[in-house]
Amino acid sequence: METLSNQHIKPKVWQMIGKTINKNSTSAEAIQQAELDFEVLKHPNTHILPSGNHVISDKSFYTFRTDTEAILGDKIGRDYKVVQNTHAFDFFDSIVGGRGGIQYETAGALGYGETIFITAKLPGHIRVGRDDLIDQYLFLTSTHDGMGCINIAFTPVRIWCSNTLNAALKNCSNCIKIRHTASAEEKLKSAHTMLGLSDQLATELSAIFNRWTRVKITDPQVKRLIQLAIVPNKETYEKLKTGKEDELSSHYNNMVSSVFDYAMTSPTQQENTTRGTLFGAYNCITGYFQNVRNFRDEESKFKSIMYGTGLQRGQTAFDLCSDFARQGNAALVLN
Repeated sequence: METLSNQHIKPKVWQMIGKTINKNSTSAEAIQQAELDFEVLKHPNTHILPSGNHVISDKSFYTFRTDTEAILGDKIGRDYKVVQNTHAFDFFDSIVGGRGGIQYETAGALGYGETIFITAKLPGHIRVGRDDLIDQYLFLTSTHDGMGCINIAFTPVRIWCSNTLNAALKNCSNCIKIRHTASAEEKLKSAHTMLGLSDQLATELSAIFNRWTRVKITDPQVKRLIQLAIVPNKETYEKLKTGKEDELSSHYNNMVSSVFDYAMTSPTQQENTTRGTLFGAYNCITGYFQNVRNFRDEESKFKSIMYGTGLQRGQTAFDLCSDFARQGNAALVLN
């Protein structure tokens, strides 16, 4: 796998919107290189009444960057605590400095800085079969708009086509979430537990993926799995369940056909680990939405894969494949 030609290796989604960090950088240096060294403040909203009087709210707040004065969020609650980028990232230093081979790779921001992120590559790979390698990353993201948590996630990435293989296992989540409250910075200090958690996840995923390479799946079963993994709503599900496939929308059918075509023809799907295997069926869904489907822009793609519909579809595919490994075709029967 190390000798793959560059034409088959896609850039990772965060590389498209972030900046590559110099090797052996500290988090402070990474933040400067990615132009994330800005301060965010929280102020109360001011309401202008018809009389012209100004009333300062004690319940509604907004956040803004001090360098550009860009408003990042204007519906912030009283309990929301701003966590500066430097504080959100610097806990990584104890990991990077305390365990050889971990390197910051990319950092960046979405929008005006409402969401910021940084990735750190862990040493070693998850090996599937003989040559199919999966890189291991820790991924941190934080928000300044009051809409999300600080997330620290273990994110495996298949080298061959750079599609993330995020999966929340039954007994182990791949993500730590920290709310923006007064205790957020204190909780960040103990977030190094994510590193031990990533070791457990890597071990479990290696066993699962290698087991899936030995589970054969037919082409009709792959198509059914795709239909179930990308079903957009309950109405579509009910039509599949009752055999009314002639009533399915052309948009949905076209997407199913596109994913299936990717499963049957993509070079990434013709490896010993993926051709006709359950691992290939899982990979065709994550791979298609990350490497083939067109998005409005790279930021939309990033949001979908890391937080949104793409992540949900990947998790659904993982759950379906887990069920198929246990039950065979019975797992694809709709109830």
